[in-house]
Amino acid sequence: MTDPRRILAMGGGGFTMEPDNPALDDYALSLTAAREPRVLFLPTASGDPTAQITSFYGRFGRTASATHLSLFRRHGSARSLAEIVLEQDVIYVGGGSMRNLLAIWSAHELDTLLIEAWTRGIVLVGLSAGAMCWFEGGITRSGGPPETLLGLGLLPGSFTVHADGEPERLPVWLAALRSGELPGGWAADDGVALLFHGTRMVRAVSSRPGTAALKADMVGGELVRHRIEPELLGSGPHSPLDAPVGDDIRELRDLRYGMRHR
Repeated sequence: MTDPRRILAMGGGGFTMEPDNPALDDYALSLTAAREPRVLFLPTASGDPTAQITSFYGRFGRTASATHLSLFRRHGSARSLAEIVLEQDVIYVGGGSMRNLLAIWSAHELDTLLIEAWTRGIVLVGLSAGAMCWFEGGITRSGGPPETLLGLGLLPGSFTVHADGEPERLPVWLAALRSGELPGGWAADDGVALLFHGTRMVRAVSSRPGTAALKADMVGGELVRHRIEPELLGSGPHSPLDAPVGDDIRELRDLRYGMRHR
């Protein structure tokens, strides 16, 4: 039986980054069997901006029962957070500051509710900070330069985002793996999403051609990397996951991910 706990972690994309490409957002809705999914948007990481909330309703308002939760504007609300969160089919977490996201969630004890939602089978979806928060740690730019930050730890390992859009994160992540500051994990390009059933990564998809993810772990004191070729949504069967990276591919990716900017 498939583990009902599901998380879709996006390196970047969705309605906030791809307003004309609904592929990842449609895929997120497909992860629930509900005919009219109840989708809750958490824009906490960006400070609950009106423009982002408006964009959310523009994308999901016609295909789902959409609502949002603003922790910065809770005054006057008659419903508890538990009532709001635990009635959903999908909870979608936006990007922004991972550090602020975790601090505000903790202050409202929303982190505990989200873990309960996950155990109940409510689909958790997030991009950027909203994706890294589910892992043991990631590479945030909440304070400016890329740095490591611990997450909620629902998923084992680490995750770093915007691998092609913000390549300066990659060297920091790889150095943290080598030093043991972060456990092995994944890096994902913008447009790439990794689907987890329980704590196991089962599928990689992308809304953009030419993108990839990277799996990296320390094995016997050496950093071992594998390129993951995602399924381009709408294009049919995907390539095998975790194909070994040859020296030529590794060199190209090192150049692409900013090693020349050291």
